[in-house]
Amino acid sequence: MRLTKFGHACVRIEHEGSTLVLDPGVFTDAAAVDGADAVLVTHEHADHYEVERLLRADAPVFTISAVAEQVRADSPELAERLTVVTPGEQLTVAGVPVEVVGERHAVIHPEFPRFDNSGFVLTLGDQRVYHPGDALTPPPAPVDLLLAPVSAPWLKVSEALDFVREVGAPRSLGIHDRVYSDAALGMLDGHMAKFLEATGQEFTRIPDGTDLPA
Repeated sequence: MRLTKFGHACVRIEHEGSTLVLDPGVFTDAAAVDGADAVLVTHEHADHYEVERLLRADAPVFTISAVAEQVRADSPELAERLTVVTPGEQLTVAGVPVEVVGERHAVIHPEFPRFDNSGFVLTLGDQRVYHPGDALTPPPAPVDLLLAPVSAPWLKVSEALDFVREVGAPRSLGIHDRVYSDAALGMLDGHMAKFLEATGQEFTRIPDGTDLPA
């Protein structure tokens, strides 16, 4: 498995000849989708979904109904490439087993409407990778790698830390990181190291455009 982090919440995963890209939004280098066999989108917010990225990909798009509606409105020509998925569904995407997890975006503010959001668990050989989108919904079964949101208007550092501990993955990669400055992300790293040491879990962040070390 090769996992490359792109801008903010986007990752590109290559496994046994298949390439899947998750959540290519406005912070994502457009080249992230080049050659993709499939694109998965967790929800409709611009930092996770940007129609120009989908048009560039020339690949099938797997997403929830709320995003599909937005895609059809933004670019009707993409409609034939859409596959709508539902929470709890298990399917195969470009040869990769995928499970759809969760239904709602985290609460941004009690007076703000809730959005639909579903994460994805990908089974890549003996590795299970979970991208939760913008939610703190734990996966239904253990995973080996959590793509952990670390900064957002809806997220506190303590919540990010507790989510990593709750999921309990041996490794977590920090994503959703454009909200904080480099200095603030350094403070986050310190908190993660301090609290995860006792659990034996590993937390890491990597620069955009680089691969997660094996």
